[in-house]
Amino acid sequence: MTDIRVLVVEDEPLLAEAHSAYTERVPGFVVVGVAHTARAAMAALRANDGGDVDLVLLDFRLPDLHGLDVCRALRAAGSSVDVLAVTSARDLAVVRTAVSLGVTHYLLKPFTFAAFRDKLERYADYRAQALADGEVTAQHEVDQMFATLRGTAGHSLPKGLDAHTLDRVRAALTDGTRAEVGLSATEVSALTGISRVTARRYLEYLVTVDRAARTPRYGTPGRPEVEYRPR
Repeated sequence: MTDIRVLVVEDEPLLAEAHSAYTERVPGFVVVGVAHTARAAMAALRANDGGDVDLVLLDFRLPDLHGLDVCRALRAAGSSVDVLAVTSARDLAVVRTAVSLGVTHYLLKPFTFAAFRDKLERYADYRAQALADGEVTAQHEVDQMFATLRGTAGHSLPKGLDAHTLDRVRAALTDGTRAEVGLSATEVSALTGISRVTARRYLEYLVTVDRAARTPRYGTPGRPEVEYRPR
């Protein structure tokens, strides 16, 4: 599969640079452009009819035009490019309008790399399903596509597990500063504030749905503790 091409739209240069760096750290994504104004973003998307961009990381509070107006202009022009809102706007009316304009994700500033990566990974899973050939054969396949954007990927959680805690455990596991070394259930417990037993249950669930890998951790007295890494 080819890389997902991203246009970063952010008026603050340091944030634009940070968002670009975050994007490049997620496998399967590549930054193809950066725009600091709405007009620059629209110009970039008009070039080749936007065919060189798959996803726009869009700040809503731009100096020349609100991000929602950018979305309206895109849809009015017939553009189907996907938009991930990256904004500090917390007004529910703004959120509702974003949904109505087809914004696929809404990420509030400030955020961690783990939260950012999670949004991009969900989008990549959704895009892979959306671009598959053929047609859906049953309602559950449609439901799965929509669930992918919400992060559940169509899986029903086992009794006793909840989506909010699962998101916290996965965010701890996928944090870029720790993902390379792996985490034990004890460490995840400390990071999330849940018990070690509960952390282990969630980690084992992530292993069963292929979102984490389990390996022994050697070098400690007694029985080696298991550690987990994100997939």
